[in-house]
Amino acid sequence: MDRHYWHKQTIDTPLYPDMLWSRPENRAFAGKLLIVGGNAYGFAAAGEAYAASQKAGIGTARVLLPDALQKTVGRAFAAGEFAPSTPSGSFSQRALGELLPMAHWADATLLAGDFGRNSETAILLESFATKHSGQLTLTKDAADYFTAAPQTILVRPETLFVISLAQLQKLAVHAKFTTAFTFGMDILRFVDSLHVFTELHPLAVVVKHLDNIFVAYGGQVSSTRLKQDMDIWRVTTAAHAATWWLQNPGKTFAAITTSLVAE
Repeated sequence: MDRHYWHKQTIDTPLYPDMLWSRPENRAFAGKLLIVGGNAYGFAAAGEAYAASQKAGIGTARVLLPDALQKTVGRAFAAGEFAPSTPSGSFSQRALGELLPMAHWADATLLAGDFGRNSETAILLESFATKHSGQLTLTKDAADYFTAAPQTILVRPETLFVISLAQLQKLAVHAKFTTAFTFGMDILRFVDSLHVFTELHPLAVVVKHLDNIFVAYGGQVSSTRLKQDMDIWRVTTAAHAATWWLQNPGKTFAAITTSLVAE
């Protein structure tokens, strides 16, 4: 079978080397990223995403946190801005008033995780994904809010999921995809399934399986062989992908694939 849609790269042999040499040299032209996450008990994902976006070469990054963190974080995290939270410390529905204008300012938005489980936050994120039409990257528990009820997100253009295999399983099941993504799946069947899944839905997917990180979009699939396994990878990978994607609009597949091998 000719898998013309499968493209392989390694850390040392990027598929799109020209992209590595055509990056903005001046941060003033390197794009704007909004990072959203956190709850009263922590903001590690948002902080990690901010640091990773700086390393990836973002021009400007802003971080939106629930205001339950304001006293804790305060001046210690200069990039932090705050939106209304629920009594339990997660983002409330009223945070949409801050979230939408900030996302409009940005070239892309990254929902980095640590949102906690809260019904108001679920309504907020669903409403945001519906109302905002720009580039949107979701990872960790931000993705969980959509995997069980993916009807809105499955048809939303400009959406990237950076997720675990377990999250992809859940997303595919609730999308009524005919093939199950399993941990025992060999690499050929996995590539074929990603190919079909992203032909059916306009979103992009980044997922790790069998010592490779896969990017799938529009039926195209790339695999990047890891030199060593990474237990903790989603937030950093999502921040890098979001940064490269916003700097290369219209080149979704190439940009995200290249972000995996960029220093």
